[in-house]
Amino acid sequence: MAQFDVDLFVIGGGSGGVRAARMAAQRGAQVALAELGGTAGLGGTCVNVGCIPKKLYSYAAHYGDAFEESRGFGWRGAAPQFDWETLKANRRTEISRLNTIYRDLLLKAGVALVDAHARITGPHTVWADGRAWQARHILVATGGRPHLPDVPGVEHVSVSDAMFDLEPFPRRLLVVGGGYIACEFASIFRGLGASVTQCFRGEQVLRGFDADIRACIAGEMRKKGIDLRLGTELARIRRVADGLEVDLSRAGPALTVDVVLYATGRVPRVQGLGLESVAVAQRDNGAIAVDAHYQTSVPSIHALGDVTSRIQLTPVALGEAMVLVDRLFPPAGGRLPRSMDYAYIPTAVFTHPHIGTVGYSEADARARFGAVTVFRSEFRALRHTLSGSSERTLMKLVVEDATDRVIGLHMVGPDAGEIVQGFAVAMKAGATKAVFDSTIGIHPTAAEEFVTMREPVRAAP
Repeated sequence: MAQFDVDLFVIGGGSGGVRAARMAAQRGAQVALAELGGTAGLGGTCVNVGCIPKKLYSYAAHYGDAFEESRGFGWRGAAPQFDWETLKANRRTEISRLNTIYRDLLLKAGVALVDAHARITGPHTVWADGRAWQARHILVATGGRPHLPDVPGVEHVSVSDAMFDLEPFPRRLLVVGGGYIACEFASIFRGLGASVTQCFRGEQVLRGFDADIRACIAGEMRKKGIDLRLGTELARIRRVADGLEVDLSRAGPALTVDVVLYATGRVPRVQGLGLESVAVAQRDNGAIAVDAHYQTSVPSIHALGDVTSRIQLTPVALGEAMVLVDRLFPPAGGRLPRSMDYAYIPTAVFTHPHIGTVGYSEADARARFGAVTVFRSEFRALRHTLSGSSERTLMKLVVEDATDRVIGLHMVGPDAGEIVQGFAVAMKAGATKAVFDSTIGIHPTAAEEFVTMREPVRAAP
């Protein structure tokens, strides 16, 4: 009988890897987890250079507007001055605290932490920290990394991972890309006081989102002062005395900026893992191919999260981790293992204002379900009747005519993510428009608009 050092060897200390390692260990499995960054890297992209610091910086960026808006409510006096160094230092302290929490959770569960690069050398073998580990199961959860295209002067650009510790603060920022990362950083640095230009080769930002949401947020970003240039690509970057000079594909003078952020997508982090040596199947973009159970072409090797390029969201990786642990180390007491349903996954974009969405866009709903009815409301939030801001809130419902089920819910406005999370539960449970209509709203809130929209704006043709 084969002898194993551990039941599960996890490569990658991000959200999915940590969750899988901890839960497997709590069920009595012998588990090791390798994270090259050691304790400082635990939590992966989300904790260290993604969701958490980005949301903290988004909070910071809102204060600039808030101080101005307070005047309409009777507050007087000069607004405080923003200190970039203080924000960076406080963020580092908080991230370090979270890293320590992750470490303590793993150690308390009995996980062996390996501060080293790990490479797969056989179906059951991982080389890490100067030794070969024999594992019954291997899990790859190494996440992704920023993608950089081949453009002249690309050596001068920054990526999203580096934006939190820029020195000095970039007074002039060019953001290249139109996805959620690009739009979030454009909003954040504009709110912190930078002059921001954003260029995107597509016809509108946030491809894949509902068309009304895309148009609304583009307008709001422009109102905030972001110079949004669509149908435009970066052609060349060169270092000059005053910063970085950038040529764009459309005719016009070159831009001179302090920092160029390339946020044109992320690719799976698979370099140096040894996948080729054991013939783990990969897709064209390098993503590890897995089946419905997160098993690769090698039965003892599994993968989940961003390294599989399915849905690149932290909660999705956490959910996948729990499904995998249930299958490899079944829960006690006869409880049925979990399953992963990728329908109606809510998500938020922390632009200014925020976006929250769950379910199908109008276009996708019509393509899949045929006859749908659309309800839409756009208004000025109560707060802004005194703040002086021209910011608008947009809310939208997409309803399948055959079942009356709400299959798409979208919002642009303050706290959109907080609002949409609750509605995602209702939609997962199959709530119909009639259920929405019969639900009493909380007044006065923006959220009540989702249960008071009665007149459709578009019906099935």
